[in-house]
Amino acid sequence: MRIGLALRELHRDEGDLASELLRVSDRHAVDHEIFYVARDLAVWSQDHVREIARIARDYDEDLDPDAATESSLVARLRDKGSELVGRRAAPGLELLRDLREVYLMASGVSVDWELVAQAAQGLKHRELVELTGRCHAETLRQVRWANGKLKESATQVLVS
Repeated sequence: MRIGLALRELHRDEGDLASELLRVSDRHAVDHEIFYVARDLAVWSQDHVREIARIARDYDEDLDPDAATESSLVARLRDKGSELVGRRAAPGLELLRDLREVYLMASGVSVDWELVAQAAQGLKHRELVELTGRCHAETLRQVRWANGKLKESATQVLVS
């Protein structure tokens, strides 16, 4: 069955989204809303990673229940390197770029959840259907948060 492959992709994408949200939180720590909300949203993705790893065992997939954080460390090193060589964008533009990235990543995860939900219904796997419903709803909230913050910040950043 290919559902194992879909769960593996979803697991990776949720882990990447969690890492990106933590990176955005760290990069914009002076903005308290960004800092705290991005961290809260990252916890949702980390929970999703654990749930996906647990249910993937039903399909002979052995996935790590902990979301990878190495990419966050690498991203921070990359950011620091860019800062040191003077290639860092203005803070407002950097915020827009980061929120855009979160929006795109969360939208991709949303599509992943849709695909897995369709497969779960086809397989009549009730537990997976319930998991996709719950986690997809949270992913959609992540998408809406990033979109809302983009709309809120775009005018101020781009017109000033």
